[in-house]
Amino acid sequence: MNILIVEDDAVHRAFLSEVLARTMPGCDLVEAENGVVGEKLAQEHGTLHAVVDLQMPQRTGVDLARALWARRPNTSIVFWSNYADEAYVRGVSRIVPGGAAYGYILKSASEERLALALRGVFLEGQCIIDREIRSVQQRSVDRSESFTDVEYEILTDLALGLTDRLIAERRGLSLRSVQNRLQQIYDKLGVYDAQGGTEVFNLRMRAVALALLRKALNRESLEQAEATLQDWLKRR
Repeated sequence: MNILIVEDDAVHRAFLSEVLARTMPGCDLVEAENGVVGEKLAQEHGTLHAVVDLQMPQRTGVDLARALWARRPNTSIVFWSNYADEAYVRGVSRIVPGGAAYGYILKSASEERLALALRGVFLEGQCIIDREIRSVQQRSVDRSESFTDVEYEILTDLALGLTDRLIAERRGLSLRSVQNRLQQIYDKLGVYDAQGGTEVFNLRMRAVALALLRKALNRESLEQAEATLQDWLKRR
């Protein structure tokens, strides 16, 4: 079994290498310092097992995982990250192929927990998700607290600066539907709860600020969304 480690921090890469060597003796380890190199090495070695950091320069872990799964949907991937942001959790959940084994483990987890996750995903084909990550996933399921997929797309478009009419065109919705969903987004973010309300705040800007503070949006998710938007604008 060969296992690809993709981690931009040299100390974390060395730690993962040591844990994997102890957890699965005899496995062949291939190391990459970023997602670009990681994808190249995965192709060269025919990698079907990978441990991937989520936040990396040049190419995020989500982008790398999407590329790996596009080539080999049965690739097993363990995401190892400092972050339990809703933006990251949504980003991972939306690209996992049906039936693929994967894990999402926080770097704060113990070495024992990490080792159990690596064995569970790579040897037993299980999906292993940290408890904190599962709580974020559960919030996403509970529509009274979190956003539906359509609402999340509209929130992202809002953060990118699109008008209601352009959001409606891009998402194939009526203008009224977009405006109704914006009201739902404002309600879920508590935009109207702030002292002063509409007399103090621009609702659109306030919604984006609260989404960033809540970590429903982050820089990486917006960078990816911006690239997708530019592609759409070129085809429009």
